[in-house]
Amino acid sequence: MERLRAKISALYGEDRADSIYQQIMTLLGERRFAPLDRLALSERDAVVIAYGDHVRRSGEPPLQTLQRVLHDLDLPASSLHILPFYPYSSDDGFSVIDYTAVDPALGTWADIQRLAGDYRLMFDAVFNHVSVRSAWFAGFLRGEAPYTDYFVTAPPEADLSLVTRPRTHPVLTRFDTANGARYVWTTFSADQVDVNAANPDVLIELIRVLLFYIEQGAQLIRLDAIAFLWKEIGTTCIHLPNTHRIVQVFRDVLDLVSPAAILITETNVPHHENLSYFGDGTDEAQMVYQFALPPLIYHTMRTGEAAKLTEWAKTITRVSDRTTFFNFTASHDGIGVRPVTGILSDDEIAALVQTTLSHGGHVSMKSNPDGTQSPYELNITYFDAITSPRITAAQRQIAVDRFMVSQAIMLAMIGVPGIYLHSLLGSQNDHEGVKATGHFRSINREKLDADALLEALQREGTIRHGVFERYKHLLAVRAQEPAFHPLGDQTVLDLHPEVFALERTAPDDRSRVIALNNVGSAHLTVKLPEAGRWIDLLSGETFSGKAAIPLQPYQVRWLKRE
Repeated sequence: MERLRAKISALYGEDRADSIYQQIMTLLGERRFAPLDRLALSERDAVVIAYGDHVRRSGEPPLQTLQRVLHDLDLPASSLHILPFYPYSSDDGFSVIDYTAVDPALGTWADIQRLAGDYRLMFDAVFNHVSVRSAWFAGFLRGEAPYTDYFVTAPPEADLSLVTRPRTHPVLTRFDTANGARYVWTTFSADQVDVNAANPDVLIELIRVLLFYIEQGAQLIRLDAIAFLWKEIGTTCIHLPNTHRIVQVFRDVLDLVSPAAILITETNVPHHENLSYFGDGTDEAQMVYQFALPPLIYHTMRTGEAAKLTEWAKTITRVSDRTTFFNFTASHDGIGVRPVTGILSDDEIAALVQTTLSHGGHVSMKSNPDGTQSPYELNITYFDAITSPRITAAQRQIAVDRFMVSQAIMLAMIGVPGIYLHSLLGSQNDHEGVKATGHFRSINREKLDADALLEALQREGTIRHGVFERYKHLLAVRAQEPAFHPLGDQTVLDLHPEVFALERTAPDDRSRVIALNNVGSAHLTVKLPEAGRWIDLLSGETFSGKAAIPLQPYQVRWLKRE
């Protein structure tokens, strides 16, 4: 606990450290546990990502509908990330009005707790900002203590040219308060005001919310946009040392009260910056989003060549027994392109932009320090990114094959897979949603009628049926194979320019699987690095000696030595 006090001292000064530390200890009460030496995960862990109202049924609270639909789908997945289910004013939940309430339009805390009986739940801790309609900001506007110092403000003439921008609107937004005009930091929108983490009272409030989430059944905490939390004018205001210290404080708190709880940082930034949130492998996030993976797989499938993905994947290794990666290809947001800065060339990123537009998607921009704008994320469903939506009925099967190899790559990588519901269902671009909201991200946030969805999944020959059945099979096989343990080892193999190949090894070294992913359109063969008798866990086929392994276009094989 001394390390927690030391971080408080570094954040707020030695003269205030004892008082703040005691407040935190009072919040924790009598709960004290020893931290775990090893992350409590296994090959059976996979996370489904969904909005609380992603599936709807007339007359039924959406959270109850979600639980029933997931039961009907019978997925071999251990965990569920329910995207922000709190009352909100914009950004589909990420402009939170009340951190401690469930949006009545979705259901109640009882509904959340019932889901916690079925799944290990991930909650969003949207701690960088709150809604302008929150009680905190209402107090700020009225000039009431303690809220007058709950938000980051700056004079309008401040030089903010160095500030890293994920959007194109101004950093500061003017608000008229009881104390006159104030210019408040708004990183993401004028409806999302950034909290002042430099005020220790705000940190205490955030810890209070963190503990409340644990009490309500959260076992994974997603720190949304955490990289922007601490601001200092004259800096980039991203990844600042005090931001990392606050993540460490959250980790210390959870280690004391709920050691099995997992912090996961959401930082849509260049790959090397993303990895910094592991800290020393024991003191920050247990999982970080593998943000470079979605655009790299997209590039791989666009080109039919595995070289860039192979080169990058060789740098991905197990960090410690207390950390691993959170792998994904799609989320409620778009496909970020900043994470592949320095991995893909400008021309290669431009090609992804052009492909996105030609496949019916959109591109969201960000402002740069020099006043220019550049792509920030690609807004498109991952299925339509991988294959043009302009396909005939005869081309559906090859489209499903192309998509599923992109997903199989993610499932085989070291870490825990996160599967957005629309990827699991093979969803395509929701252009009507974009028209209705005026927001590009709506293209991948379609709300589905539960009964129509369940009926569609039964229709053979459709994209939905093909993707879902293949996904379910991959997850079932993965869950039974110790080589896919998130704390196992990974070795990337150079077997063929059009094959992404890697060997996964169980932590106890007793099981190995070689995953072969043909990312091209040609029939080809590859030779394994050593002789033996191998079985393809996906098809049941066997191969002996050093026989060449045949791969059909976009075929996936998970080969295990018998």
